[in-house]
Amino acid sequence: MSFNLKGPNTLGIICVLLAVMFFSASDMLIKWLGGTYPLHEIIFVRAFVALCIVAGLFIPLEGGYRNLLSKRMPLHMLRGCSVIVANMAFFTGMATLPIADATAIFFVAPLFITALSVPFLGEKVGLRRWTAVSVGLIGVIIIIRPGTDAFKWAALAPILAAFAYATMQITARRLGVTEKASVMAFYIQLTFLCFCTTAGLLVGDGRYAEGLEDPSLLVLLRPWHMPTLDDFLVMIGVGALSACGAYLISQGYKSVEATIAAPFEYIAMPMAVMWGVIMFDEFPDAIAIGGILFIIGSGLYSFWRENIRGTPLAAQAPVPRNR
Repeated sequence: MSFNLKGPNTLGIICVLLAVMFFSASDMLIKWLGGTYPLHEIIFVRAFVALCIVAGLFIPLEGGYRNLLSKRMPLHMLRGCSVIVANMAFFTGMATLPIADATAIFFVAPLFITALSVPFLGEKVGLRRWTAVSVGLIGVIIIIRPGTDAFKWAALAPILAAFAYATMQITARRLGVTEKASVMAFYIQLTFLCFCTTAGLLVGDGRYAEGLEDPSLLVLLRPWHMPTLDDFLVMIGVGALSACGAYLISQGYKSVEATIAAPFEYIAMPMAVMWGVIMFDEFPDAIAIGGILFIIGSGLYSFWRENIRGTPLAAQAPVPRNR
């Protein structure tokens, strides 16, 4: 199998690139809003807007509302809960960490997928791919620097997010998800709405935020309050970016093989560095850059090995961007 970029591959790659750009911009805006609003309030507005777009535009394009009468509701709920854990953990970590560091750590998800494919899917993983997994985890250790003054407990949150995402992908593969991309997106956003509504009712009054200074705890526990018009428009924009990104990433992976599409998702890393510098005055140091290169290199090597061996990846969308 070779990297043929003609025909359907071109369209698929363009969809993936656009989706990554949308997701990266959404990540940046959520981090920016997270300094003022609780995460579950931001995600509530994002999910509501995304749900309206999916229900009003994408579902009619893919066969209509009868597709929502799924016989696999438990699977949809399981996928939704897994994505909630991945989403909330990622953005909780990003409240404290530089956006580039959090994004890089989250990119170990494909390596977790490789590891989990052995016990859950019975796939055979050779020495070279296990080496790639090890190198990626070394990159994570380099970034989080355990045992030093630079270590932050929030750095563990993106690791949890990556593992939750990998678990969701493996579970979906084993149970054989065949639903339309728009239907899967609909139920994920619906699950987000239910979760954020519950979180708002339980902690939205801010009583648990009194006296807290840790950014990662504050972004979860600060009180809900009415956003300004400008901030509300930004939240709506986040929802639109999320809906369009999720649809594009699904269409991209339907148009091109995962081993070809996945490497193009790594454009998210330089974009995360760019947002960090421009928006948050976050300049990654040499150690962080080294860890990022370890993670990117190991992930790209894993995809390259799958490509030359001609074997399928353990997940149809292995890189964790469709949240």
